[in-house]
Formats: sequence, structure tokens, C-alpha cells
Amino acid sequence: MEERRGNIKAENEMNINMKEEQSTFDWRGRPSNPNKHGGFQAASFVLGLQAFEIMAIAAVGNNLITYVINEMHFSLSNSANIVTNFVGTIFLLALLGGYLSDSFLGSFWTMLIFGFVELSGLILLSIQAHVPQLKPPKCNMVTDGEKCEEAKGVKGLIFFVALYFVALGSGCVKPNMIAHGADQFNIQTKKLSTYFNAAYFAFSVGELIALTLLIWIQTHAGMYVGFGLSAAAMAMGLITLVSGTLYYRNKPPQGSIFTPVAQVLVAAILKRKQICASNPNSNCSMHQTQRFRFLDKACIKNEYGNNRRKESPWRLCSVSQVEKVKILIAVIPIFGCTIVFNTILAQLQTFSVQQGSAMDTQLTNSFHIPPASLQSIPYIMLIFILPLYHKFFVPFATNITGHESGISPLQRIGSGLFLATFSMISAALLEKKRRESALHSGKTISIFWITPQFLIFGLSEMLTAVGLIEFFYKQSLNGMQAFFTAITYCSYSFGFYLSSVLVSLVNKITSASSNAGGWLSYNDLNKNRLDLFYWLLAVLSFLNFLNYLFWARWHSHHSSPPPQPTALSKDGGYENIP
Repeated sequence: MEERRGNIKAENEMNINMKEEQSTFDWRGRPSNPNKHGGFQAASFVLGLQAFEIMAIAAVGNNLITYVINEMHFSLSNSANIVTNFVGTIFLLALLGGYLSDSFLGSFWTMLIFGFVELSGLILLSIQAHVPQLKPPKCNMVTDGEKCEEAKGVKGLIFFVALYFVALGSGCVKPNMIAHGADQFNIQTKKLSTYFNAAYFAFSVGELIALTLLIWIQTHAGMYVGFGLSAAAMAMGLITLVSGTLYYRNKPPQGSIFTPVAQVLVAAILKRKQICASNPNSNCSMHQTQRFRFLDKACIKNEYGNNRRKESPWRLCSVSQVEKVKILIAVIPIFGCTIVFNTILAQLQTFSVQQGSAMDTQLTNSFHIPPASLQSIPYIMLIFILPLYHKFFVPFATNITGHESGISPLQRIGSGLFLATFSMISAALLEKKRRESALHSGKTISIFWITPQFLIFGLSEMLTAVGLIEFFYKQSLNGMQAFFTAITYCSYSFGFYLSSVLVSLVNKITSASSNAGGWLSYNDLNKNRLDLFYWLLAVLSFLNFLNYLFWARWHSHHSSPPPQPTALSKDGGYENIP
């Protein structure tokens, strides 16, 4: 019996892989050849783009708060919100990139078009940083903060236009890099999981170069040079992408991906009073899952007198169409549980950088560590850990669990969410130590004390980010892979927006309850209570982990194999293909 099940599973996987090969095309629109197109050879060009793109955007985003404060003269809290809103917008616009790719343009053209948009924004940022007339007059925000002129009018307009050109381009490129690279493999092959780990390795390499070399250049040669190098890196990424054109297998756009979803919802509402189980003309079948049974009513066929005729697609939907909508709804709680996780990530790119600025950054007599480069710590670790994870942990765990990736994507996400709590605990303890040393003994502690919070979160992000992308991509929604990948980036967006809301809310509440000002009201960290804010995030993170355990168990309990393909029956309705 077990051997028979194994044979059936192998046969189903082979059929799925054959269908995937038949539905992909080369750059001329001809059916792809598995001997010439796809695989790691094609994916390597996409990985190159990913490394260069993250190199460009990370060098901008991770040191942006320093530029906004020192050059644009915004306050600390406003600068933190500008950075988090910028990063949040990048990831929110990933939904637009996923939609345009799956519906109209395809992944390759979406990356190429919006890659040039991102490049334009980076060039404009570099020009503004270089030309004094396009910036406010120089001023020391620490000593003369209230007298400094904030960037307004044309200067502010140029800054925000350039910034959000970068956000639009990067947002639309990001989900398509992952989706286009994954499209080079069959969804049932083990190589797909290897690719996701390789994609995060490329991401880590790009981040590491940005957070060390590029940020060091920004600090010592000027922000305009740093922005210019980011533009050069993005240009190299686009050249790498185009170089792989002959090797890609491309999935064609499917038309509007929202229309089938809307049809199911409309049909289910129109037939809300009908009963699926007892209806003799029901198209409901054993292949349907038991969750969200209300949507099954979209499958009920109607009779018109003695004649049966084909119904409108807005009144009758296929089983697979309904199941796709169910999958889309079912992943929302998993998505929601990663928002707090990304709120923690926002702190490492804003307040933790400011923490580093208030510490002793001297490494040698002539070398000081740029505070923004602190974020390179987890990526140095990950460059070594990721190959070891794939080489040793995955085979070891596979022997125990039987899962091809060692542990399931949901287990990987949960492990990362659990570790994120300890990153905030470490940050809170460090900030308490740093603040007390500065206030009570006048000492500035070494910047190396900040290392644990970055190391813990780096490991946490490796588990959560890769697990989330793999989980969403493998949801078997043909024609929606780029959009589903974009949903994972949307989690980053909501996390960064939540960070802005929390900062403002905490400031408002703590300012009203204390005459000493809010926890995050001052530009001087020694006057703030950043440690208490980190403790608040640690509590939220742990509660979020408990919430995730509930929804992960619910999703696993209600998960089912992908629905069977459907076709039109002779009478105009829909039926399953056995």
C-alpha cells in the first residue's frame, strides 16, 4: 500500500513538472527546452541581480537616518519615521510589482522597467547630496538642533521624489527577483528549496558589502559618493539580468489575477441561500476542503426549466478556482503573524543605529566603525551559517522528519519568531547598561556590546524570511507566484508602518503621563528611555509567537493537497478531471 502511494505521488509530481515545462517559454515566446532553459544556470543571473539590488538599496536605507538628520535636518523621531515609512513603502509597492508581473508584464519585463526607475531615483539622490544649493545650510543637529533649517519647499520635494522613485522601483523589482528565479525550477523539485537558501545567501552577500564597504565610503567620502555607488551597483544588476535572457524560462502573464477571485466571491454571494451538499446539480466534490464552506456555493449549477445552459463565470466557478480563493484567505493569519517581527527589524535600522552612535566606535587608533555598519554583523554570520545549514542540518533533519527541506516552512517561521523576542531582550539590557554608564559614571561603553542583538536577529531573520517565502511560493496558485511572493514583502511594509505608529503612540502616552517627556521624545538618547521601548517590543514579540502557534496549527490541520484541474463539462458547467 505504501509503495503504491509512493508511486502515485511520484507520478503526480512528474505530471506537474511536465505541465510546468509546457507552460513556460523562452525569450522568443517558444516553448522552453529543459536542456537549454531554466535550472541554476539561469537562476544565477537572477541571484546576481538580487545581490546588486540589495547592495544598492541597503546602502541607502540602512544609513538613511544619518543623512536625514545631518543633511536634511529632521528631528530624531521624524527621521526614524521617514526611514520606516520609506522602507515600508518599498515593501507595500511589492504588491503592485507582483500584480503587474502576474497579470500583464511577466517577471522579466517588470524587473527591467522598474529597475530603471530605481536607478533614476538613486542618481537623483546622488545629485542632491552633491549640490549644496539643493540641501539646507550645514548645521550641527546635536548642538544647534533648534536653529537648524529643515529641508522644505523645492529641496524637500527633490528629496522625497528621489526617495520614492527608489521605493517604487525597488518595491516592484523585489518580489519578481524571487519569483523569476524560482520559476527556473519545477515546483516539486528539491532544487527549489536549495534555490531559496541560495537567494538568501545572495541577499546576505549584498547586505554585507553595502553595510561595510559602501557605508564606510558614505561616512568618509560623502553621501553623494555612496549614493553614486548605489546607482552603479543597480546598473550592474540590470546588466546581469539582461545577460541571462537566452537562458530563462518565462511564465506568461495570465491577465488580471483578481478577476477569478472576484468571480468566486460574487458567485458565492449570489448563491448564498442555496445548499451545496443537497443540491443535485452541485459541482462540489470530495476534492474540496472543509474550510470556508460558504465559498463552495460558487460551484452550484443552476437549471433553467428542462434545459441546462452554461452559466456566467460570475455565477458558476470551478472547484480549483474556489480552492485558490480558500488558499489566499487561509494564508492571511500566517502573514499577519510576521508583522510584529518586522517591527523589530525596523528598530535595528533606526534606533539601534543611534545606539551605536552613542557608543565608543573606535576599533584602532585610526579606524572607527560606522554605526550603520553594525547591521553587517548578522550577515557576516549568515554567509558562513547558510552553507552549513544546507549541507549538514537539512540532511540531518530530513532523516528525522522526512521533509525535503529538513523542517517545514511553518516550523522554520515559528523558530525565527521565537528567537526574535530574545533579540529585543538583549537590546533592552544593553541600552540600560549603556545609559547608566553614560549618566552615572560618564563612560562610553564599546560598540561591541551591541553585537548580540544583531546576531540573534540575524539567525531569526534567516529562519523566518526564507521559511515565509518558501511557504507562500509553494501554495500552488499557478499564475500568482509573484503576487504571493509580494505578500511576504508586504509583511515588511506593515511592520515598518507599525513601528512608526508605535513610536508616535508611545511618545504621546508617555509624554502625557510624565513631566520628564516621552520615552523617545529627545534627540539625545541619554534623555530617552529606549530600554523600556525595547522591553515593550519583547513582550509584543512573545505574544505574537503564541498567536502564531495557534494559526500554524490551524493551517496545518486544514491544509490539503492542491485541487484537481478542472474543465468545462458538456452541459456548460465545470467538472473535475479524474
